[in-house]
Amino acid sequence: MKFICPLLVVDDIDASKKFYTGILGQEIGMDLGENVTFAESFAIQSKSSWTGFIDKPASDIRYQGNDAELYFEEEEFDAFVERLKTFGVKYVHQVKEYAWGQRVVRFYDPDMHIVEVGESMMTVCRRFHAEGMTVEEIVKRTMFPQEVVEMFLEEE
Repeated sequence: MKFICPLLVVDDIDASKKFYTGILGQEIGMDLGENVTFAESFAIQSKSSWTGFIDKPASDIRYQGNDAELYFEEEEFDAFVERLKTFGVKYVHQVKEYAWGQRVVRFYDPDMHIVEVGESMMTVCRRFHAEGMTVEEIVKRTMFPQEVVEMFLEEE
């Protein structure tokens, strides 16, 4: 068995396409009208067609469950966060930095599905190194194996 992709049910397929292509830079791999698959392997499906597939009324579809998210990484995190401000998204939370050093921001898509955008851990390791941390200190902070940290720093 092969897993293909997660699928989000949306009210307005065009608004969701605009959100994911405009804000998150996703490329559409296939657009079948009521179903759109993005090149990065997730899909959106119109609520009107989805309810027919599962034989449920539209009232059984509930958004903002706050129980799952789509996760993206951005190499130019600070620039993305600044650009995000221009779109008027509803935030789950502003930028926060976790104990391992990664900065993330979470916000809702038009149908209140959570989207997380975080720095790649390669970027985190490089940022720490530029701030003067040793490889050993980076390993301790990020909890990544030394060989991974060294690989990230070699690619600089």
